[in-house]
Amino acid sequence: MDRLLSIEEAAQVLGTTERFPRRLIEERRIEFVKVGRHVRISAAVLAAYVAANTVKPIARPRRLRAVA
Repeated sequence: MDRLLSIEEAAQVLGTTERFPRRLIEERRIEFVKVGRHVRISAAVLAAYVAANTVKPIARPRRLRAVA
């Protein structure tokens, strides 16, 4: 079983305020677990969310300048 993070811990991992993970949960954009009245996010789910939303840089061909 993977480690379950609290909202505070998830926000710390993401480097955001607690409001952001709460919004992800409210909008059902991330998978979460309810343990009684507590809400937890799996560390693996959080890592998958970050990986899925990582934007890769565009590799542009290098332009050569004309030499005068």
